Amino acid sequence: MSELAGRVALVTGAAGPMGLATARALAQAGCAVAMVDRAGERLEHAVAACERGTAFAADLTALEALPGLVVDVQRTLGKVDILVNNAGVLSNAKSQATDETEWRRVLSVNLDAAFFIARAVIPSMTAKGWGRIINTSSLAAKTGGLTAGTAYSVSKGALSALTFSLARELAAAGITVNGIAPAYVRTPMVTEQLSEDQRRALLAMIPVGRFCEPEEFAHAVRFLASPLAGFITGEIIDINGGLLMD
Repeated sequence: MSELAGRVALVTGAAGPMGLATARALAQAGCAVAMVDRAGERLEHAVAACERGTAFAADLTALEALPGLVVDVQRTLGKVDILVNNAGVLSNAKSQATDETEWRRVLSVNLDAAFFIARAVIPSMTAKGWGRIINTSSLAAKTGGLTAGTAYSVSKGALSALTFSLARELAAAGITVNGIAPAYVRTPMVTEQLSEDQRRALLAMIPVGRFCEPEEFAHAVRFLASPLAGFITGEIIDINGGLLMD
C-alpha cells in the first residue's frame, strides 16, 4: 500500500506544469487530489491527465470565496490532509515599474491566497492530529530576484516567513509546514517570459547546466508530504541546481 493511501491533497495552480506534476505524484502515492486552478480547458486537460484528480475552478484573488472553496473540496473528497500552496503569478517589474494594481495582483495570489487557504484547512488537520502544508517559495526570496521583479520577490519572501510562522504554531498539533524554493523550473515562466539571451545567461550561471524539471519539484513535495518527513518542519528546501548554496 502506498505511503499516502487514503489521504486528501489540495493543490493550487494545479493546471500548470509544476502543479500537474505534483498532483500526479500525490495521486500515484494514493491521494485523492483536489486540483484547483482557474476555470478553462487547461484545468480540464490537467484533470484528465491525473488519475484520482478532481477539478475545482477558483479565482484565488477572490479571497472571500476561499473558505467556501475548502468547504467544497472537503464535502466532495473529505478533510484535507495535505495542502500544496503552489499557485503563483510572476512579475518581472522592478520597483519603479510596479504600481498598486500590479503589487496587489501578485501579493494576492502568491501570499494572501496561501494564507487564507491554509487558515481554512488548519482546523480539520488539528482535529486529526496530522497534516502537511507545503508552500512554493522561490530563489527570488533569497536573492531579491535575479530576473524576477520586486512584488514577486517580496511575495515569495513573505511566503517563506509565513511558512516559519505556521510551522512554529502548528508543530505540536502534528502538522508540519515547509516550503520549496525552486529556481527556473521548465515552465512558461522560463520558456515564455524570459528572452533567449536571459535563458542562455542563466544556464551559464547554474552549475548543473540545465533548468529544473517539474517532476523534480513534485518529488520534493511528495517527500515532504510523506510520513517519514514528519520530523521536518519550518524548512525551505532549495531546488536550484547549485545556483545558490547556503
